[in-house]
Amino acid sequence: MKETRQDARRRRHRLRLLIGTPVALITAVALVCLVVAFRPGHRADAGHAANATAAGSTGTATPERGARAGSASPTATRSPRTTASPSAAADAGTTPARPPASATSRPAATGASLAGRIRPGVGYRGVATTYDAGTGDGACSFGPSDDVMTAAMNHTDYETSKACGAYVLVRAADGASVTVRITNECPLPCAPGQLDLSAQAFAELASPSAGRIPVTWKLLSPGASDTIAVRYKTGSSRWWCAIQVIGHRNPVARLEVRTADGWRRLPRTDYNYFLAEDGAGCGGTIRITDIYGERLTVGGITVRPDTVQPTRLQFARH
Repeated sequence: MKETRQDARRRRHRLRLLIGTPVALITAVALVCLVVAFRPGHRADAGHAANATAAGSTGTATPERGARAGSASPTATRSPRTTASPSAAADAGTTPARPPASATSRPAATGASLAGRIRPGVGYRGVATTYDAGTGDGACSFGPSDDVMTAAMNHTDYETSKACGAYVLVRAADGASVTVRITNECPLPCAPGQLDLSAQAFAELASPSAGRIPVTWKLLSPGASDTIAVRYKTGSSRWWCAIQVIGHRNPVARLEVRTADGWRRLPRTDYNYFLAEDGAGCGGTIRITDIYGERLTVGGITVRPDTVQPTRLQFARH
């Protein structure tokens, strides 16, 4: 059948529709994409969001759950350097702490950390009284001694025998002075700061008839001193023991014994022995620490009751 002119126009119109519609759709989609892509602020917002995410992953903490919006927790506002490694702490101007010292070294500890009531470099005021020291023995259980320059420390500053063996420089108001070693306790009502001196030591400061004088005193670390000795108390065995340190230059702060589980710190008695009631560590290696933090490790001390066993060790002078 011969195509009429009207049919030919209709066929060309349908063809244009078939070709033009997809092109129009593609063009419309492209225009929409261009409008969105070049909308003002689109790239800036995307970049800011990316930067914020990166910052959050390297040091900006998320507020804890339950925190009010707009109020950051301390963790959220803390600078990353505050929890950084020692090298970062150095960058921030803080000196890193020293590593722990070994058992035979001298840690850089201050007297304040271990000294207790009687502290190095501190002057004390009180009164000096006098008593008959007899054989030189006393509450510290050192035993009889020819050393007559001794004193009894008041109950408070005696501090469960922590003052035992300390060397103290005592000075009277007129400038007279004497150095004594603490071997005894002056019980209550002796007041804090009070020293009860042997008659010989008191005579270096004032006439014995004075009986009681105001004094100042301070702890010493003497230059001349023998080496340290260790003694097990009478009745000690591998099931129960009490250990004493003798001849130490500086006051003893701690005594530890080595056991199968490691170092064990022993409690101190008011008669100046360190007690292991269950026997753990008795006869083993001993570690002694003075108030300055110096540790001395002593081996080869067997359980020999009431026997003074010398060592070749002594605390450093301060």
